[in-house]
Amino acid sequence: PGISCGRCEKCLLGMDNQCRFYAIVGYEVDGGYAELVKVPRTNLIAKPSAMDFVEAASFPLVFLTAYHMLVNKARVQAGESVLVLGAGSGVGSAAIQVAKLYSANVIATAGEDEKLVKAKELGADQTINHRTQDIAEEARKLTGKRGVDVVVEHVGEATWEKSLRSLAKGGRLVTCGATTGAEGVTDVRYVFSRELSLHGSYMGSKGELLKVVELFRGGKLKKVVDSVYPLKDARAAQERMERSEHFGKIVLTL
Repeated sequence: PGISCGRCEKCLLGMDNQCRFYAIVGYEVDGGYAELVKVPRTNLIAKPSAMDFVEAASFPLVFLTAYHMLVNKARVQAGESVLVLGAGSGVGSAAIQVAKLYSANVIATAGEDEKLVKAKELGADQTINHRTQDIAEEARKLTGKRGVDVVVEHVGEATWEKSLRSLAKGGRLVTCGATTGAEGVTDVRYVFSRELSLHGSYMGSKGELLKVVELFRGGKLKKVVDSVYPLKDARAAQERMERSEHFGKIVLTL
């Protein structure tokens, strides 16, 4: 899902997502709403033979993102509590699985009860309906007023303050997105007095992606595909996503 030069210091150290030329396909360079996509050979990996093209299209970006956030940045540990925002999103549905893989207790949020049921089917231990419940208050209730150890934040402005208030002392917030806006309110005193850590996370490395592939091969992770549309119906697929009717990934096929 990312393009790097393959030659700089960061790339040679296996941290290609920190390459000065790094670009996410579909974000900083043209993406997959097309019959053909051009990327450098160095950024390619082989499609596992047992994986069909729908599965292969659905997992790399979101599972690599979730893996990098939780394993590399947050350093999640067994028994820790992890709050996953937006369980119905691609990153959210992937993060639930990655957190459970590391034996964490997962609290997932969504705006519809149907999505919360699906989140539990993926492994979430508790759920919060963010339309009818206060995320921070419920997170504290579900952890005996302690707060969570890790927050997987990819929503941005609409949830930023609640995400910080959900953390236990010494907790870690890891963020990879700002879909609702980039101007999150932060009380710096709250951060330093509770020794909170804020971690930025940008995709992940090719090496981490290969680890994710092995987890799929071993059956430890599974794709979450909401629906499949032919490319000619990309507009309908986009509208479904914008209405938040999906759970997991929407895939376009040729």
